Amino acid sequence: MNYVYFVPLFPLIGFLINGLLALARKSYSDGKHPLKSLVSWIGCTSVGLSFLASIAIFFELLALPAGERVVQKIAFPWILSGKFHIDVGFLLDPLSSVMILVVSGVGFFIHVYSTGYMAEDKGYARYFSYLNLFTFFMLMLVLSNNFLLLYVGWEGVGLCSYLLIGFWYEKKSAADAGKKAFIVNRIGDFGFALGVMLIFWTFGSLNFSHVFENAPHVLALGGGLVTAITLLLFLGAIGKSAQIPLYIWLPDAMEGPTPVSALIHAATMVTAGVYMVARCHALFLLAPVTMGVVAVIGAATAIYAASIGLVQNDIKRVLAYSTISQLGYMFLACGVGAFTAGIFHLMTHAFFKALLFLAAGSVMHALAGELNMQKMGGLKKYIPITFWCFLAGTLAISGIPLFSGFFSKDEILWKAFSSPHGHFLLWLIGVATAALTAFYMFRLFFMTFLGKSRMDPQVESHVHESPKSMTIPLMVLAVLSVIGGYSGIPHSLGGSNRFEGFLSSVFEHGHSETQAAAYHAVSTEYLLMIISIVVVVIGILVAHRFYIQNLNIPKRLAIKYKFPYRVLFNKYYVDELYAIANGIASVVKGLGVLIRKTQTGYLRNYALSLIFGAMLILVYYIFR
Repeated sequence: MNYVYFVPLFPLIGFLINGLLALARKSYSDGKHPLKSLVSWIGCTSVGLSFLASIAIFFELLALPAGERVVQKIAFPWILSGKFHIDVGFLLDPLSSVMILVVSGVGFFIHVYSTGYMAEDKGYARYFSYLNLFTFFMLMLVLSNNFLLLYVGWEGVGLCSYLLIGFWYEKKSAADAGKKAFIVNRIGDFGFALGVMLIFWTFGSLNFSHVFENAPHVLALGGGLVTAITLLLFLGAIGKSAQIPLYIWLPDAMEGPTPVSALIHAATMVTAGVYMVARCHALFLLAPVTMGVVAVIGAATAIYAASIGLVQNDIKRVLAYSTISQLGYMFLACGVGAFTAGIFHLMTHAFFKALLFLAAGSVMHALAGELNMQKMGGLKKYIPITFWCFLAGTLAISGIPLFSGFFSKDEILWKAFSSPHGHFLLWLIGVATAALTAFYMFRLFFMTFLGKSRMDPQVESHVHESPKSMTIPLMVLAVLSVIGGYSGIPHSLGGSNRFEGFLSSVFEHGHSETQAAAYHAVSTEYLLMIISIVVVVIGILVAHRFYIQNLNIPKRLAIKYKFPYRVLFNKYYVDELYAIANGIASVVKGLGVLIRKTQTGYLRNYALSLIFGAMLILVYYIFR
């Protein structure tokens, strides 16, 4: 288990070396770095070695008896002040091992892909240094054994998202998007910080083991204190994982390089909130009100973001709203007590969402940066590898049987229906979201790869498949998008659900997820599964009808239902509402500037004001 120190250390070393190389590049006026290949090797190898260490840790944990798969490693004492004692310590258990495998594994393939995608960028070394730093902070976050170290990783990924979203800072829209992400996350992070302070005030410690073991004895079930703690923690998760109402930063994050989008959406940043809620499940299970809030916000975000994705034309923006929606699924799972199902979907989503973003980047690479799906079509014959990989990701996220997303999505839907914390309406919203997801994802797929070409002739003449540095990661992620769910085949389909078994020792507090479903017959699970498959197929068929067979139908519907179409296309005008808030702030600021001018510092001006005021009062009393 001593490998754990190397898991975050390798990316940190990569950041330091590439950071120095990035500084050295400034002396070259042509923007080309003479050590570009070295930057690539350091950036990719550092994360690759972290991935290998994570694999070794996983198999060592797997070899231990289920009840002994919890190991803590203390690197060094960090803060010693009276009774306040915090170490830089790592917690190794099935949950953290799954997370480091996802972060380092998916992160590694994104790094490799970046060597091709960012090959001509002047900030090549700076880009890889930021990417390594992002990976380091996320690994620290998921490995930490206390809330304070987790908070350092939490803020670290926020910083890196700002640096990478605004990577092309010369472009105003990119700089603004980076600032928007940073500022919006400050709201959630403030709540999270308050929650951490309240935990220390309550338990006198920030170590996970102490807090979670003593929580049932210190906190009353459904009490106000535990409800306050968990709601504050969840506020942090809402910001990091882009849930209603703090989701607005994530669609704008598309301004960063496409591999950055893949890393944020699949392996880092947005998954931090889901992980934190799952890690703190011992607290959340003591707060039924908070559990209900988590489930409702998750379900509402899932269908809300999916509805926006129905009519967007920017290929990356559709995927961004898809991520928001899928994160809603994960929180729905956590809200109904199905924490294993939420982490299972986090893992499968990492595979197919990284694949979809990187495939979208391959499309952009082929079309000289084009993002508008209305200017695509017929790309299958030009970029066949990207086509088949994108199809695998689309089938996975749509929940088609035998693909990874089917197993994790249906597990969430089943638990939303069968869990004591669940409800029929939550299941219904989840099913409706599945139908919308299948429709907008196949709309994206059909408009991009099939049908007649709508490309500019000059662009079409130069369309070509991406280099191997980009297509090989696509193919690996495509395979994972297909087989990644087979570790969680449910008992109802003849599987042993090894994923749930592996995590069972972590989520042993409160209601057992397997016992929660015991109140319902297996036939009910089959029926709900069939309904889910049917609505997904209907969504795909409708998309095929609209965007392959009769392209006039969407146009007629947009005209006939002009108002709802405009509302969805303009994303419910939420950004405009936030702009109104900014306008009010500007008015107040302007008034402050005007009033400030009256404070001159001259005694004669103040005396004149007093005389003038006295005269007004005198006139008022004389003539009233």
